[in-house]
Amino acid sequence: MAERRPKDTGLERVLGTGALFSTAYGNVGSSIYYALGLVAIFALGMTPVVFLIAGLIFLCTAATYTEATTMYPEAGGSSSFARRAFNEFWSAVTAWGQMLNYIITVAISAFFLPHYLGIVWEPLLTAPGDIIAGIAVVVFLGAVNVFGAREAASLNVVLAVADFLTQVALVVLGIVLVLSPETLVENVDFGVSPTLSDFLIAIPVGMVAFTGIDTISNMAEEARDYGETVPRAMSGVVVAVMTISLTLPAVALSAMPVEDGRTLLALGPEEGGFADNPVLGVVQNLRLGSLEPIAEIYVGLLAATILLVATNAGLIGLSRLSYSMGQYRQLPERLRRLHPRFRTPYVAIIVFGLLACVTILPGQAEFLGTVYAFGAMLGFTVAHASVIALRFRHPDAERPYRSPWNVRVRGTEVPMTAVFGGLGTGAAFVVVTVLNVETMIIGGLWISMGIAVYVIYRRRQGLTLRETNKIVMPKPVVEHEVEYESVLVAFEDGRFSGAAVSTASRLAARRRRGIHVLVTISVPPNSPIDAAMPEQEALAQTAIDSARVRGGRRVTGHWEKVRPGQAGRRITDEAREINARAIVMTLPPRRTGSSLFGKTVETVLSDRPCRVIIDSSPRTEAAATDG
Repeated sequence: MAERRPKDTGLERVLGTGALFSTAYGNVGSSIYYALGLVAIFALGMTPVVFLIAGLIFLCTAATYTEATTMYPEAGGSSSFARRAFNEFWSAVTAWGQMLNYIITVAISAFFLPHYLGIVWEPLLTAPGDIIAGIAVVVFLGAVNVFGAREAASLNVVLAVADFLTQVALVVLGIVLVLSPETLVENVDFGVSPTLSDFLIAIPVGMVAFTGIDTISNMAEEARDYGETVPRAMSGVVVAVMTISLTLPAVALSAMPVEDGRTLLALGPEEGGFADNPVLGVVQNLRLGSLEPIAEIYVGLLAATILLVATNAGLIGLSRLSYSMGQYRQLPERLRRLHPRFRTPYVAIIVFGLLACVTILPGQAEFLGTVYAFGAMLGFTVAHASVIALRFRHPDAERPYRSPWNVRVRGTEVPMTAVFGGLGTGAAFVVVTVLNVETMIIGGLWISMGIAVYVIYRRRQGLTLRETNKIVMPKPVVEHEVEYESVLVAFEDGRFSGAAVSTASRLAARRRRGIHVLVTISVPPNSPIDAAMPEQEALAQTAIDSARVRGGRRVTGHWEKVRPGQAGRRITDEAREINARAIVMTLPPRRTGSSLFGKTVETVLSDRPCRVIIDSSPRTEAAATDG
């Protein structure tokens, strides 16, 4: 008999260190495919130095996000931290900055994607081919997210690992074949190429290579043992990203040195350069001989695939953030409206997806990079300030992870990582705003628009600007028969089978065991796990009520929301928690090409904690297997 495990209250937590790491690295690691060229445009031979400075700031930022996320493991990232440390107004301002960041994430990933496919079809290298292809990618993925297609988590893991190993291989080959410290020194003519202003702008642009770290924060409410898994995942991402970001730029500038104030790494394809596909430029200049064509195609296709995943992650981030902002009444109800059939925030996906397409239209990579830096530096600076404020306002709050290098100030330990990190990101925010007029105008208009929308909406709702008012979603009353052995009946998405309840009644008849009904509701990955799904919830409750009518008073039940593919695991966990002697399930509708039992049943069978009975209604036979 399996051991009884304590009930985990709150949202279902199923993500481990590997899932958190792979998803975050898929977002952060993809940035090098465009950040390397963007930084070189401004920094030229100082590009490796810029990545070193940005990397040190990133180390401090990662510590800040880890501490705040383990304190408050919920979606929202820096806007959630600001809500706890300051008030709802500053949370809203930060959230609008994050929204801009996600929009540019979508735009910049989609814009650079066709440049890597240019190795296969040359028209994708230049306008209008790259612009049209980038917009097509956003439109396609927007439609996918509206329909609520499932995200292939296992595929993301494979791609993240393949991406990291490929980048490591390029670094190793570069060190052996082309790395030259003398060339790196000769590349630098500081004050001339680059100028001081260009060098300063390059630092916040270099931070683009490290954005996406808030991915772990947004997934924290679905993480197992978040006090341990979040710090481990964050540490893994830091090590992996720093390994590449501190070495690949040196290899790139050795392979494509600065000559007469110009480097192929900073030139567009029309001039024979690789600013729009810098990693492909590294491959073409490594002197690989006969292996070069194969390596070019491999890296081009892998980079395009990773950027496709990053674009989709940006759209998912947009949908989750807009839903969260709507819950806290920071965004009008219309923008967070869910599709009546697919239960996805389709209005937000369409509106912000269109904005991403508009930002692609000019076809200016430098513009995308500086605006990206504007939103990212704003979010990072608020996160640092929030952690410092929380140390003073809630010094005794539980902190599963504490940032290192603390100094006691007025009886409170202040993390120097947050202080130095905040100074770095704050200075970078000022630099990218003041020294780039276009960015200042676009960023300023966006934040001003966000504040105006927030103020007008809150006034119309009769709410103050500072107080937190969350729309509370009704949660089911969970009834667990945990005092004695019982039978668990599991249904997916409200599919009810009276025969399955009858089977459970016969199994429980001899000793009057309890019967517990668990109905799982699948939530699309681009919606928060606690998204309101009234139709599905009503259907699930109807299934529970029907089971009670058929099985009598000893039948209890509840429904729970899960991510696609996680129902089987939740069922086995529930069986252990209630000490079930048997699990009764029904066969899902058979789909062409699918397995006989379906993924959920197969998961339960492979990890069965007790006897599993599969009712094949409407047929009369049932298959059983003993644990």
